Amino acid sequence: MQHFLQLSIIALRVYNYNNSHQPLPVQKMWSNLPSDLLSNIFSYLPPPSIPRATAVCRHWRDSARAATRDTRRHHHHHHPPWFIALPTNKNNFCFIHNPVENTWHSLNLKHVPNLIKPVSTIGGHGLILFKSMGGAPIQLSVCNPFTGQFGQLPPLQKPRTNPAVGIIEVCPGQFKLYVAGGMSEAASGGAASYESTLEMFDSNVKKWTVVGSMPVEFSVRLTVWTPNESVYSKGVLYWMTSARAYSIMGFEMDTNKWREFSVPMGYMLEFAALVPRNGQLVVVGGSHGGDVVVWELGEGGEWNVIERMPVELRKRFVGGSVKCVGIEGGVCLYRDMALGIVVWRRGRNCMDRWEWNWIEGCNRVSGKHIENYPIKGVFLHPNLASSPFI
Repeated sequence: MQHFLQLSIIALRVYNYNNSHQPLPVQKMWSNLPSDLLSNIFSYLPPPSIPRATAVCRHWRDSARAATRDTRRHHHHHHPPWFIALPTNKNNFCFIHNPVENTWHSLNLKHVPNLIKPVSTIGGHGLILFKSMGGAPIQLSVCNPFTGQFGQLPPLQKPRTNPAVGIIEVCPGQFKLYVAGGMSEAASGGAASYESTLEMFDSNVKKWTVVGSMPVEFSVRLTVWTPNESVYSKGVLYWMTSARAYSIMGFEMDTNKWREFSVPMGYMLEFAALVPRNGQLVVVGGSHGGDVVVWELGEGGEWNVIERMPVELRKRFVGGSVKCVGIEGGVCLYRDMALGIVVWRRGRNCMDRWEWNWIEGCNRVSGKHIENYPIKGVFLHPNLASSPFI
């Protein structure tokens, strides 16, 4: 391990020399290194350093991309996820927070078409999932904000508007998307109706398949009251309905059965969100009194309080329209661009310990003043590898 870390430092020094146009006495040695060894070295670099390595030469670029795939498989949870702020009224740019260097940057998203909105992330693959807006049947697409890759997924088997969307990351090379409920297209001379089927997109075969049915009442609630964040835990795909009181609906993969259960303090929460944590289902919610509590679903179906936001952060942040987003390794509460965000994530020195942090809002980028936008926030791990799904 120490040997590889030392070589990684040499790699960055070679790149720095290259930028300063000084002689490179060790570059020939690096050019002769086997790709698998070079990829192994790069896999120990932090995410901010990988783009620098790809800029040196084609050999480094290919090795760094291979390292990104390996890192995603084995090490990516060792680095904190990056927060992506997408303005809700503009979709040709976004702002990103680099947690390693604690800096904000802007990214151009001009390759992303108009009239689509972010749904969630396929976090381990570095992709943001978008959906079409308006009354037309839903069209899903994916984008890597760091590489600019963008592509649309095939149309659903059953056209529908406004379904709930769920994501399962099966492994580093595969993910599955689920759509549940939604309004089906009106038949000739008839009225539109709620669609009581569940469809699944498998990234390996790149097509949609109808995999089950659902009670009509579940379809109605998922269509009308569900934001699109989902959590997969122990064979069940969960969504939260935002109607007061909050409740949770789950689809059991093995049995194709649906179930519904309550959210703790469901009638008292001003905001609530489902997030994953260490493979468990977790709810983060804020009450009328300003308290922010984290509950975890136990083996017996009971909710256990596992954390509370510190009082000093709660007083500084809570109030107004609070949103929450989570990924394995981190949870973020936010409101808009200018106000700071609160992040609860794994500690850098102790992976079993989670820490609360305040991050100042994004007011300036590269010396330029930034307008205060309403945003949709997502979490992901940067990935520079070319996606086979696009």
